[in-house]
Amino acid sequence: MLIMLQHIRALPKGHKILVTAISALLALMLLTPSEKAQATRDSHLKKLEVGQRYPLLVDMPAEPLVESEQKPNYVWHTQQVRSGDSLAKLFSRAKLSARSLHNMLQSLGDKAKPLTELRPGEQLEFARAASGELLAIRYAQSRTHIIDVVKDGDSYQLTESNIAIDHREQFATGTISSNFWNAGVSAGLSPAIIDGIANILGYDIDFALELRRGDSFAVLYEQNYVGGDLIADGNILAVTFTNQGETYNAVRHSDGNYYTANGSSVRKAFLRSPVSYKYISSSFNPRRLHPVTGRVRPHNGIDYAAAVGTPVYASGDGRVIKSGYSSLNGNYVFIKHGEQFVTKYLHLSKRLVTSGQKVRQGQTIGKVGATGRVTGPHLHYEFLVNGVHRNPRTVKLPEAAPVPKAQLAAFKAQASELLARLNSQKRIMLAMK
Repeated sequence: MLIMLQHIRALPKGHKILVTAISALLALMLLTPSEKAQATRDSHLKKLEVGQRYPLLVDMPAEPLVESEQKPNYVWHTQQVRSGDSLAKLFSRAKLSARSLHNMLQSLGDKAKPLTELRPGEQLEFARAASGELLAIRYAQSRTHIIDVVKDGDSYQLTESNIAIDHREQFATGTISSNFWNAGVSAGLSPAIIDGIANILGYDIDFALELRRGDSFAVLYEQNYVGGDLIADGNILAVTFTNQGETYNAVRHSDGNYYTANGSSVRKAFLRSPVSYKYISSSFNPRRLHPVTGRVRPHNGIDYAAAVGTPVYASGDGRVIKSGYSSLNGNYVFIKHGEQFVTKYLHLSKRLVTSGQKVRQGQTIGKVGATGRVTGPHLHYEFLVNGVHRNPRTVKLPEAAPVPKAQLAAFKAQASELLARLNSQKRIMLAMK
């Protein structure tokens, strides 16, 4: 700048005047705002008030946008699976190209199998481009399991995710007045929990014939929630049942099995009843007469009055030693269980097993009928130990393995806490009545 001024001073007087005039003109042009800027500035100045805060009239560069990590916000089209539908039909109805289907199946390989095994009533959500190209698929395989397929460049990627389940503990108690099913419904229990209690304690209690008015039960169980919505009942945690003055307890262990408070297995080698309690017509008649002999309780077995076609279950694992017909027994099935035990099922309308066949506990082996020497449909059930008839409702049955010794102390502490909580809740409920 100093050198420039020295050069200007060395100029002739006329030149100095010209340079000064040009410099002044340039400065004036730079400092004078445009008409648009002046108008904008004037409009703001006219609105300014003393004591108020106003933004600076300065144009600042915009901050760069942070790229979202979320998947694109697609527009989804829902297709419901109909009987006879294939994935190709669903793609066609969703206006997706056959090439997209081919490319997706090629990209996913075996991972695409769940999408090819859809059932009627299920739904798939599709996102597509204007060209008919598949962008994404969303498939809720269940309320807790989601499958997503997303286009990634020239291929497709499949991801599976599980939605967290909220397990909420519930309590219920009830008293038998007519039958167990009605008592369970009155207590607010679902069919799954009612049947679950009968299945757990069905080794000790004959729910078809042994229940009496005034018997009571209490149960702690889980309900499963997703997003605040109840989706299903969960596990039974603990149950207590008082039957004819005797109380039975069962607590769920981490292995999924049920044990008494001292760690003995609730499961036995045999069920007390080969017919579900739900099908028995006269639960509260312990002195029911045999329809033919007129005896209160047949010496060689127990009769279960039920409708023709009622399922009959194998009371234990074994092998069918006889499956046939006679004029006295009608259709019958005899099963041998190990070396000591034999069970017999008489007057069946149908036999569903054959001689020599292996059967599992709870397997349906026939249907209740009225064949042979009978006056009405019922199942006659016999239980033999070393060839001697025994009462299947009172005979001592072999148990499954107990809680392992290494886990016994922890299980007993857990069982004690659960049963204490259950009994406390029961007392509170009784006090409120």
